[in-house]
Amino acid sequence: MDNREIVFVEPWKVEITSKRIDARMEAHQVLVKKIYTMVSPGTELACLSGMESWFNMPGVPGYASVSEIVEVGSEVTDYKVGDVVFHYGKHSRYEFTTTDGVFLKVPEGLELKRVPFTRMATIALTAIRVSEIELGDLVSVTGQGIVGNMAAQLAALQGAEVIGLDLANERLLTAKECGIKHCVNAGTEEPKDRIMNISNGKGVNTAIDATGVPKVAIDSLSWIGKFGEIILLGTPRGTYNTDVTEVLRSSHLFEKGCINFKGAHEWRYPVAPDTFVKHSLLRNSTIVFQLLMNESLIVDPLISHIIPYEKAPEAYEGLRNNKDLYNGVLFKW
Repeated sequence: MDNREIVFVEPWKVEITSKRIDARMEAHQVLVKKIYTMVSPGTELACLSGMESWFNMPGVPGYASVSEIVEVGSEVTDYKVGDVVFHYGKHSRYEFTTTDGVFLKVPEGLELKRVPFTRMATIALTAIRVSEIELGDLVSVTGQGIVGNMAAQLAALQGAEVIGLDLANERLLTAKECGIKHCVNAGTEEPKDRIMNISNGKGVNTAIDATGVPKVAIDSLSWIGKFGEIILLGTPRGTYNTDVTEVLRSSHLFEKGCINFKGAHEWRYPVAPDTFVKHSLLRNSTIVFQLLMNESLIVDPLISHIIPYEKAPEAYEGLRNNKDLYNGVLFKW
């Protein structure tokens, strides 16, 4: 069987390769054929840059997939040929995988192009899980890419009034389509002034940073109210020099806000349900399925491109150099 893969050959070089699948499937595995795979812009561009030590080149990236099972191993009893599943699959036409981890049947009636967004939504949901967001709170979310947009939507579902911030008008327009009440262009407006106006001078209760840009997180400390919190949703990357004493004082001193700093990396929770832990990736995924089914979580405006996998090189070029127009990219297999 011939397989097609999207390969990061070297920094900023993407190729489509053909690879013969000669390996025999093991008894506990299934063979899936991809329907859609989704690009995670932040993580995959970081890998493509060559700056992520855990990703080895040449390598096949991939983050989220909806696939059809085409063969099952002799020990697999919960799945059958023809089942459509969501899993953390790579950008390839076929893939041998186990049913361990996040591997779930897609609910009947859930539109397949929406399914890969489950991964991005569960990443965003981590920020809500670790936060103290309550009904009536004011929340800012810096960065209105896919994950930031979903974090903003989920904060609103938690009962908060949400302010979305970004430098791109296109992303802010998308945020409005997704129901975000306040949208602020941080390039043409002063974020602190606008937020203080919205909050009547009190600041936000929770600031979620989805950009991963250290300066953005530090700047947001200025608009967090007393006893508020900052949630680091985007993985901080790059070098940024500042006075760390002032940063620490914002947490320590009352007059500086007594702000709590919290990390929200998705892997802080176990994959499978655990007796001693309330949340898990599987539980979060099934909750997101329901939100997508009843359209409480809106994703269609986030889909900027559905393109054949053969055009992957131009897609990554667009994601790198035309970020305002390339946001949610699905590869069709």
